[in-house]
Amino acid sequence: MDLEKIEGLVKIIENSSLTEFTLKEGDLKITMSKLDHPPVIAPGMPVAASMMPASAETPATAEPEEDEQLFITSPIVGTFYSAPAPDAPAFVKVGDQVKNGQTVCILEAMKLMNEIQAEYDCEIEAVLVSNEQKVEYGQPLFRVKKL
Repeated sequence: MDLEKIEGLVKIIENSSLTEFTLKEGDLKITMSKLDHPPVIAPGMPVAASMMPASAETPATAEPEEDEQLFITSPIVGTFYSAPAPDAPAFVKVGDQVKNGQTVCILEAMKLMNEIQAEYDCEIEAVLVSNEQKVEYGQPLFRVKKL
């Protein structure tokens, strides 16, 4: 993908109401997100919309301490779906071990279904939201333990 295409995508995102956009082209994956205002962070809430330590002082790349909790958080405001269809089994359940890139849930936002994927190998310790629940940006969806 050339720089002109990427610049064009940035302009489209800037001028739209989209808050996040992901494009996969072969082995290339581009994710763009924008914030119109800084997120409101509640004490103890993960800072970024990804797997983050509960402590905001610890970088995401650092190894977590034993007592530190990790979460998969919502990158967008939307509706949480635990399965790909109403009659299908959930993507993950407590105790499941997931691999980097494995889909853990779907978030619907503006009639778009966004697959949320694990960013590293981990084990699901708790599912923190129920199916079809409305979720906020940065809200913890799963508590996980890094493998």
